[in-house]
Amino acid sequence: VGSEMCIRDRCRIASMVNHPGEAGAKRRALLVVKTAHSVIWVFFVLCIVAVPALTLNGRLGAAAWFAGIVMLEVLVLALNRWTCPLTPVAARYTDDRRDNFDIFLPEWLARHNKTVFGALYIGGLILLLVTWIARG
Repeated sequence: VGSEMCIRDRCRIASMVNHPGEAGAKRRALLVVKTAHSVIWVFFVLCIVAVPALTLNGRLGAAAWFAGIVMLEVLVLALNRWTCPLTPVAARYTDDRRDNFDIFLPEWLARHNKTVFGALYIGGLILLLVTWIARG
């Protein structure tokens, strides 16, 4: 992996030297996509965290709204084969395919993002449903 990374980096540097304007434009475009993706990710993480927080504070209606917002994102992901629609956009601007090439997250979190936040979301939904039923 180390030598592969080295070869990839050398190719990237060679590309920047041979086409500095094009490489700069691609880097800027990738930066815009990664920034947008990261901001959207933060929004949905806040929505996911809001579901159990609002539920525990007795604000079940608000919790349901946030759960619904996240459900729309789940639908978008499902329709895109569990890939964010911004991932192929970012892929146009880089040969990098690490788990975090398209977002400003640590690689381990980008790799396990759906598992970690999917579990939190499902847990929040269960808490909301149980609380709602218990209130009658």
